[in-house]
Amino acid sequence: MRVEQLTCSIGAELVGVNLADAVRDDGLFNEIKGLLLRHKVLFLRDQDISRPDHVAFARRFGELEDHPMAPTHPEAPGLVQIYKRPDQPIDRYENAWHTDGTWRETPAMGCVLRCVECPPVGGDTMWANMALAYENLPQAIKQRIEDLRANHSFEASFAAAMPLDKRQAMKAQYPDAEHPVVRTHPETGEKVLFVNAFTTHFTNYHTKERVRFGQDANPGAADLLRYLVSQAFVPEYQVRWRWKPNSIAIWDNRSTQHYAVMDYPSCHRKMERAAIVGDKPF
Repeated sequence: MRVEQLTCSIGAELVGVNLADAVRDDGLFNEIKGLLLRHKVLFLRDQDISRPDHVAFARRFGELEDHPMAPTHPEAPGLVQIYKRPDQPIDRYENAWHTDGTWRETPAMGCVLRCVECPPVGGDTMWANMALAYENLPQAIKQRIEDLRANHSFEASFAAAMPLDKRQAMKAQYPDAEHPVVRTHPETGEKVLFVNAFTTHFTNYHTKERVRFGQDANPGAADLLRYLVSQAFVPEYQVRWRWKPNSIAIWDNRSTQHYAVMDYPSCHRKMERAAIVGDKPF
C-alpha cells in the first residue's frame, strides 16, 4: 500500500490496496485506521467491492446507523442510499459545511462512502480539518469558547422544508442535542471546533461575564457563532475529491466537516454510505 498525501492539512489517497481485504486482515485494517486518525479522510480508487464487504469493512469500526431522510439498501442493511435522479428536485441539504448527525446525542464516529454513479464533471465533495481550525484560532477566541455549549437541530436543517405537522413530528422523534463547542477527540486527544450547519445557538452564553445588558446576548452570541462556523470555509483547511465510479472516501466525523458540491445539472448521482455509530462528545 502506498500513501499519497493530498494536501498539507488533510486527506491522503491509498494506492495499491483492496479495501475488501481489510475485512479479514487485522493488520491491514489497523494500518488503515491509524492513517485515518492521522489524515482524517482517506480516499481510494477502483474499489469494485461488494455491498456486503462495504458493510463489513465499516462494521470493523463499530455498529452502523440508519438515516431518517435516506433509505437503506434492501440487500445491505446499514448501507444508506444517497441517490439523486434527473427527475428529482435538488434538496440542498448536503451542500453546506456539516458534520454528520450532530443533531444526535451520539453523532457518527465516521463514514465509508462509495460512488456507484456520478456526473462526468462536478459533484465533488470537500472536507475540512476542524482540529486544525481550532488550533489556529486566536487565543482570545479560544478562551471565550472553552466552556461554551451549543444546540444542534434536525428540525432546523432536514425538517426545515417539511409541512408544520410533519416537522413537529420529526422534532419529537429527533429532539435537539447539546454538545460542547470544543470537543476532545476520544482517540487522539485533539481539541476540535465542533459547530456546523446543524448548530443553532449557544446554550450557556448568557453569563454576567459575557452579557452586561440583555441587548448583548443575541448579537454577541450570533456573531461569535457565525465566526466559528465560517472557519470551515478556509481553503487551507480543506481537501477536494473528484468522484469516479468505485471511488471510496473514509472520514473521521469527529474531527472533520464536509460539503457535497451541487454544481452539476440534473442527472444520476448514486452514493452509498455506511455511517458508524459514535459516542457522546465531551
